[in-house]
Order: sequence, then structure tokens, then C-alpha cells
Amino acid sequence: MADLSSNAPPNPIWLAVKKQKVWITSAILLLIVALVSANQAEDSLGFVVQSLMKTGPYLLLSIGIAAWAVATGADNLIARAFTGSPALMIFLAALAGGLSPFCSCGVIPLIAALLTMGVPLSAVMAFWLASPVMDPSMFLLTSGVLGFEFAVAKTLAAIGLGVAGGYIVLALGGSQILHDALREGVGNGGCGSAKIRNPKPVVWRFWEHSERVEKFGKEAMKTTLFLAQWLTLAFLLESLMLAYIPAETITSVLGGTGIGPIAIATVVGVPAYLNGYAALPLISGLMEQGMASGAGLAFLVAGGVTSLPAAIAVWALVKPRVFTLYIAISLGGAFLIGLAYQGWTMI
Repeated sequence: MADLSSNAPPNPIWLAVKKQKVWITSAILLLIVALVSANQAEDSLGFVVQSLMKTGPYLLLSIGIAAWAVATGADNLIARAFTGSPALMIFLAALAGGLSPFCSCGVIPLIAALLTMGVPLSAVMAFWLASPVMDPSMFLLTSGVLGFEFAVAKTLAAIGLGVAGGYIVLALGGSQILHDALREGVGNGGCGSAKIRNPKPVVWRFWEHSERVEKFGKEAMKTTLFLAQWLTLAFLLESLMLAYIPAETITSVLGGTGIGPIAIATVVGVPAYLNGYAALPLISGLMEQGMASGAGLAFLVAGGVTSLPAAIAVWALVKPRVFTLYIAISLGGAFLIGLAYQGWTMI
């Protein structure tokens, strides 16, 4: 008898679970926390809600821009803007990432939109690496807590890391690592899309066309649901880190001077970063206790790029091997940046 199992329709329950796996993961995690500590579960849930509300304006703006670009066809113009010299494209993307006002969460729909438009992955990676490290409000806060020179160094580090990462991705463009780099349904690999090859006219007054209004709504809803599931998980994990990783533990690990603390700060910055605003006073206190400024910068750069919202956003859009490359560039770049800044301060 022939084996017809391969032709059997997929289990609808399994399909539903697979489609909602991020929400289910968050729910299971919250349930486990509630069984251990009901108070912590309540605090974590409150943290998630508060964090989503805090980033809400940036998220709404990002979602609106992404949906507007699709509805009007302006994504054709944006895609064409990323053609030409790869060197210039990568530099401008890193510069935009380092100076943009979007947080690591709010930039996710813009990244997804750029990938969907067929913008080269090298330029997107440059933007992606630079964006979580610095923004205008973070620059002002860093200046106030750690000094203007440190804030400038962190800004240059963000742009430099983006440029370096973009060139690495560009150099690996023909390798197996970046072959079919994006997850299913996200862009087309970023190596020249139909939007660039066959540009269509832009309809700025899209609200006059019912099909474009419908497209705007669908894109906005799709992006919102995508963001909601991943950011909920990211903020939930972040709340648990804040609750169960004492600042004193981080202080004891990161204290000291020399190359060793820079390497340790780079690695420890991944799980212990907490968030950008909480990290600044922590590093300030460590530096007052004798921590090398290079180690402090390495911690902030590595932690910023690999923070939960930023890292989970990358994981959601690209395949594991590209995510691994992203982490490797982040850690290697942060370590070299720390060494360079340490050398600069010793001149």
C-alpha cells in the first residue's frame, strides 16, 4: 500500500500553535514566573505595559511611515535612494542609524520595510548596528552622565560599527552565509528587488483610492501585530533581568582596568545590559570606582546592539546564521572600539 502520509493535510492545531508561537512563549514564561512569584509576575506584566506605552509614540510613527510607504508606493523612491555606490550607501545608512531618533524597538518596522523593498542587506545591517547604540536623546543623557567627550565617542562608535558591519556583509554578499538570509515573508534577500528594477509611480494622495487605503490598513495591522508579539517577549525578558541580576553583581565583574576588563565588559554587556538609560548610571558608578573608560564604552556598545529588543528584532527578521553574524560583528566591534577609546584616553 502506498504511503499517503506526505499528502495528508497539516494539523490545524499545530499550524495555529506555530503561527502564535511567540505569544505562547510569552504566556508560558509569564505563567512559570507566576508559579514562582505572583508578585514578580504582576511586576513583569506592568513593566511590559509601561515599556510598550513609553515606546508607543516611536512605534506608531514607524508603523505609520512603513504603511504610508507601501500604500503610496513611496517605497519605490526609498528603494531607489539605496542604489548606487555601496560604499556611500553603507556610510549614509550608518550615519542615519546613529543619528535617528528611533529607539531599537521603533526602528523595527522601518528595517522590515527596507528589507521588503529590496534594499541591500549591507546597508540595512549598517543602519541596524548603529541605531540601537545612539540617538539624540541618548546623546544628551550620556553627555550629562558620562561627559560630552564620552557621548561623542559613543556616537562615533555607533557610526563606525555600522560602517564596518555593512562592509563585512558586503564582502560576504556572495557567500553561503548570506544566501537566502531573510526569513520567509521578509523581503527577498536585499540583493536587488523588483521595486528597484521596475519602479512604479507614487500616488501621494493614496486616501483617494480605496484599494490603497485598504493596503495601508493591512500593512499597519500586519506591522503592529508583528511588533506586539516580539516586543512583549523582549520586555518580559528584560523585566526578569532587572529583577534577578543585581547591579552589585555586574559591578563586581566589570571593575578594574586594562584589556581584560574590556573583553569581560564586551561579553558581560550582552546579558547584563538591562537598558540604555539604566546602563549609564551603572557605568558612571563603575568608572568612579576605577573602571577603564574603554571597558565602559565596550559595555555600552555591545549591550546596546545586543539588547533584548534589538536582538530579538534581528532574530525575527533574519535566519539564525545571519543573526550569528550580527552578534559576532557586535561583540568584535565593541571590543575593538573599547580598545581604541582606551588608547585615546591614555594619549
